[in-house]
Formats: sequence, C-alpha cells, structure tokens
Amino acid sequence: MPEHKVGTQEEFEAARQELLVEEKKLTRRGDELARKRRELPWVPVDKDYRFETEKGTKPLADLFDGRSQLLVYHFMFGPPYTAGCPVCSSIADTLDPNAIHLKARDVTLICSSRAPIDKLLAYRQRMGWTFDWVSSGSSDFHRDLGFMYTEEELRPFLEGEVPPIVSQMATATGTDVLGYVTEGPGLSAYARSDGTVYRTYVTTARGLEPAMAYYGLLDRTPLGRQEDGAQTFWLRRHDEYGKT
Repeated sequence: MPEHKVGTQEEFEAARQELLVEEKKLTRRGDELARKRRELPWVPVDKDYRFETEKGTKPLADLFDGRSQLLVYHFMFGPPYTAGCPVCSSIADTLDPNAIHLKARDVTLICSSRAPIDKLLAYRQRMGWTFDWVSSGSSDFHRDLGFMYTEEELRPFLEGEVPPIVSQMATATGTDVLGYVTEGPGLSAYARSDGTVYRTYVTTARGLEPAMAYYGLLDRTPLGRQEDGAQTFWLRRHDEYGKT
C-alpha cells in the first residue's frame, strides 16, 4: 500500500462531510443530465435493419419483444473474432442480471454484434448469460451509429504506435489489431410509439461506465482503479481470472 495521510476519526468525519457536499452536487447534476437525455429529440428509424436471432430473422421493431422501450448494447464481437471482447464481456456480466428488472419497467435489453449468430450463442453459453443476443452482420446497424470502422478510416491509427492494450485485446479475441478495432462498443436506446421506432439516445467510451459497475466500486476503494500508465489491461473474462 502507498503512504497516505493518517488522521483521527474526528478529522475523517470533518473531511467526509466536506466531500459529501460535493457528492450531493454531483448526484443532483446527474439527475439534471438524465432529464436532459430524456428531452433529446427522437429520430425516426427509417432504414429496414434486419437481425439474425435464435428464432430467425427479425426487424428492429420485433426486438422490442412487446415493450415500448429498447436498449441495445453494441458488443464488440466481429466476424473474425473467436471470442468476445473482454471489456464488453465484463459489461455483459453487469447487463445480464439487470435485464429482468428493466423488463419490469417496460424496457427490453439486448446485445447486438456483427459475428454470426451461432458464434454469439456459443459464447453466451460459455459465459452463462441469458440476455437476447442478435447478429447485425448483414446490416449497417453498427456502422450507421458509428460503432464500425473501415480500414481507410483506421489507417492513421494503424500507422501510428498502437497501444499495447489494443494488441492485448486483439490477441484475446483471436484476431489482429485491424480486426479488433474495426468494431466499437456503444449503447443505443429506442422507443416504439404508434408503430414507429425512434432512436432516442446513443453513447460510447466513458458513457458506458454506468454498465461497468466495478469501476464505481473501485472508485470507492483506497487504491482506486490503478490503471494510470498500465501497459496491459487488468480485465479478464470472468472465467479467466487466476489462469496463467
């Protein structure tokens, strides 16, 4: 453990009360941002996206499964992958048990990837998840939302110094760097009203942290995330911790 300031219980309580004021401000600010998200304009989804599912080909509207709201996690599992992205897999560990609670609030939660459906379902079985997972491989669904990139778009990145963590993730998914970074993670939200499907929200990068519950918990530990300057990423699939 690193050296750290040590104080009395009274000093701790005084500092904690100061911090609590800031935490409450952040909570109220979060509530305000949530309200503003809900006030974003809805965009009608005009393109006829088709998805491969366990029960055959379905349009986007059918993925709501009878509910009025749909959350889609864009899981990085491209056609050449042999296994899902470890980071997306850690997110799916959080999403899976929450799906039943979201259903109680009229929200269907699914994952979408571009790999063939059989590959996705086999990996889901390995991981022990139960959420619905669809393949968007034959559509522009991920591309249109900015979660798929071409080699031309990626060339500046590929010709630079590729971070070791990216190479680590590529190896973990059974592909090369290009094959790995062609995919991107994201979350998109939809509403269905009077027979029309609307896109209501899209986010990626640190916007996905609410689905990464371990970060919120690590932020409350003495050492925090401990990721600064790391050459390799600590996250593993949940069945890989402890393996050499």
